[in-house]
Formats: sequence, C-alpha cells, structure tokens
Amino acid sequence: MRLDLDPRTIAQARALAAKVGDPIVEMATKHTTVAVERATLRLAGLAGADPDGTPWVNRLVDAVRADIGLEHGVALPVWQALASYGNDLSRLAEEAAAGQVTFRLPEGAEAELAAKHAREAVGVGIARLDASRVARERMIAEIGDAPRKPWIYLIVATGDIYEDIPQAQAAAREGADIIAVIRSTGQSLLDYVPEGATREGFAGTYATQENFRLMRAALDETSRELGRYVRLTNYASGLCMPEIAALAGMERLDMMLNDSMYGILFRDINPVRTFVDQRLSRQIHARAGIIINTGEDNYLTTADAVEAAHTVTTSQLLNEYFAKEAGLEDWQLGLGHAFEINPDVPDSFRLELAHALLAKTIFPDAPLKWMPPTRHMTGDIFKGYLLDGFFNLAGAMTDQGILLVGMMTEAVVTPWLSDRDLALQNVRYVMDAAGRLGEDFHPAPDGFIANRAREVLGESIDLLGKIIDEPNGLLDAIADGTFGLMKRPADAGKGLEGVAEKSSAYYNPASDILEGK
Repeated sequence: MRLDLDPRTIAQARALAAKVGDPIVEMATKHTTVAVERATLRLAGLAGADPDGTPWVNRLVDAVRADIGLEHGVALPVWQALASYGNDLSRLAEEAAAGQVTFRLPEGAEAELAAKHAREAVGVGIARLDASRVARERMIAEIGDAPRKPWIYLIVATGDIYEDIPQAQAAAREGADIIAVIRSTGQSLLDYVPEGATREGFAGTYATQENFRLMRAALDETSRELGRYVRLTNYASGLCMPEIAALAGMERLDMMLNDSMYGILFRDINPVRTFVDQRLSRQIHARAGIIINTGEDNYLTTADAVEAAHTVTTSQLLNEYFAKEAGLEDWQLGLGHAFEINPDVPDSFRLELAHALLAKTIFPDAPLKWMPPTRHMTGDIFKGYLLDGFFNLAGAMTDQGILLVGMMTEAVVTPWLSDRDLALQNVRYVMDAAGRLGEDFHPAPDGFIANRAREVLGESIDLLGKIIDEPNGLLDAIADGTFGLMKRPADAGKGLEGVAEKSSAYYNPASDILEGK
C-alpha cells in the first residue's frame, strides 16, 4: 500500500535535502576528530587498556596530539615511530603513555613508507568487516531468515551482559527477530570505549567489543536452535560513534543506532564533532553490511507529534542523504518514526496512518523502524496495552520493516520478562490477524489520510527551503531549535575540543580504503 503522491514533489524534497546536506559533508571531509583517529587504530588491531581502564587507543592518540597536533592524523606519525618498536602497536602505545616516545610528522619517502604500512595494517581490520559480512550472509543462507516482515525488535537492558544473554535468548524463542542491547545510561558521553565484559551498567549494558562478541555468539547458538537468524543491535552514537561502529562491524552486529543529529539534540554533543564522526561510522556500516536505525522518533518525545511531523520527514530525508553519501544502500536505511500522537486528539489513529504511509511512500525500499508510544503512556497498563495494539496494527497496515515492541509498563518500571512476553503476544496476535490488511486498505486519493500526508510533505519542503536560506544552513537550524525543540549551537557542546581541521599532510588509511581510493 502506498499513497498517490506526486513523484515530482518527492524528487523536489530529495533535491532540497541534498542541497542542505552538501555543506555538512564538505565540512565533515575537512575535519577529523579524536574518535575518527581512534577508530583507525582499532581497525589496525590496537586493543586493550592501561591499568586504570583507559584504552590504549586513547593514550596513543593523546600522545600524538600532544606532540604534533591532531590535524595531520595519527597514521603517519604512528607508523613512522612504529618501525622502532617491531611493528607492535601495543608496545608503542605503552611507551607513548609513559612519555618515552616523541612523535613527528614524516615527509617524502619516509611518509610514503609510513602510509604504506598504515594502510596494510588498517586493511586487516577492513578485511574483518568483510569477513563478518560474508559470515552473516552465509549463516542466513544456511539456517534461514526471519519468516516475515516487519522484523520484531525487542530491547534487553539489565546492565549485566551475563544477565542480558539468557533474556535475549528467551525473547528470541518467543518470537523476537532482533535483540537490541540498550547501552548504560551516560555511555554516549564517555570519550572512550570501555574494555571487556561488563556487569555494572545502569538501565543498560555498556557497549564493548567483548560484550558484542558474547551476545553475538549466544544469539548464533539460539539462531541455529530456532532455524532462523536472530539479529543483534547496539548503539553507534555519542562521542565514540566511529569506534563503536568499527567494533560492531568486526564482531558481526547486524544493526546499529546511528542518527546524524540525535547526539547533538539529546546529548548536547557538538554538531561538528557529530557530523564528522557519523560520516566515518556510516562508511564502516556500509562496508560491514550493517543496517542503521535513525532516531527521528525522539523528536516527538519533546515536540508535539502533529505540529512537528514535518521535522521528522525532513530529518529522514537528511539522514537518507548522509547515509547514501557514505555508501549505505536503501536496504540499510532503518529510518525512524513513531506512534506518538496524543490519543486524545481526534482522529489520532488516522493521523498516525497518514504519517506512517508518508514515510513508506517516500522511502519504499527502506526497512523503516516504527517506534511504539512512550510519551503518552500514563502508567495505566490496560490503556497502554491497547495503545500498543493500535501501534502494532498501524505497523501491519503500512508495511513497516522493523517494529519495536511496545511495553504496557512503559513509564512505570523497567519491563519484566513477563511484560515482554505479553507484549510479544500482542504483536503476534495483531500480525496473525491483520498482517496482510495493507493489501485491502487503500486510502481515498483525496481523503483525510492522503491530504494529511501531502500537507506534511509540503511543510517539509518549506522547512528545507528555509534551512537553505540560513547563512550557515543546517547548523543554524539546529542552533535555532528546529528539531525536537533543542537549541544546539555549532560552537558549543561536548567533544568540540576533540575536533581538528585537516592539514594538507593529513592521511587516514581507513577513509581511503572505505572511499575506494
């Protein structure tokens, strides 16, 4: 089922989004960040942490930065120095952290040799991304995929990876197709990635390479038991976006939360830092065959879902542009939107259908991520269960690709396993009873739903035009509170000190390989 929207209007919206996005991409290509450089070292195989828990990638990047700045990148000075350390990155990092290494920027033939060795080392990490992608495709071919769409997406978040694993396996046995391990509160504001298996997260579990490995292995076991591949999701957002993307790609995660503006709006991370980091992270996702999930649903938790509907569509168009520029394909674009209209608003369900159908019509080949009600969940679990049923019905009718399971205890407690079981029963009932309703449901061409969709698309086009007219484009729009009512200026926010403008001598082998240079 699709709406009969003028293709020329949709094309106009995409063209405007590209015009808004172009200067952001240009800015991103001219800058680097500490997280980009750390991700490069991780792809080259540097792992582990010092006795205080500070990752060696942080210690090495900080040492290079202290000696010659960040603007040249770390690859050339690190691999120039590495020749004296038997090509042992860990040993070099330890010596650098102890103040026993002085870094310099090589030139001429010496720089060429350093670049060659850096590219070879980083190429090993890129090969791991490729191998993980092949392993996923081979496993799906061997044991089978989820039997139908939308994929059922369920969150596990105990704080303890060893508690998460049995809960995730139980959820998969009850019908979940995707397990999302939500991150510990505040991890997005850590400017490092913790090491090892963790058991002390708050309202979530830390995203670490070892936690990724443990959960992926457990879900592989359950996938073989069930005869269908169970996907794993985590979060490539915050101050370590490209690093987490690299770790996730190497450990074969299947989806990652990765939104171009979420960290800016809801975590007050500097806009320039975010746009630079998200570009490399998305290039890594593209190479690893990871589906991204964007965060437009969050706008509707702070702004009114009817009045701000066009900002969701605008952000989806921008996220699509940034994603495709980074190499992602349509099947990897889990663009977000949500069932967040106040249920007391007249015709609220019709409005929800209009917004969901608008997204599906504009992005027909994207596995849209449909989010359940949260803002208007009051603690009345019976009303909440009904609202989740309506949400599931809207998802079935509008052919969403990824359906996050809503909990009737939202706004009351962190859901119990029994709550998740009831929520999955709700999804199964609706999908079994009405999963093909979209084949029969066709909104009137000039009816309420179609006209509302045209109205929202028109408002999105108007907003994109206004953003283009701003002196600093999207950066000014973000500073003005256009999205989610959050005002975030480009010269403020967390992580700004970790941004540097590239010099003429800048070199990054990860970017070169991922961009096909």
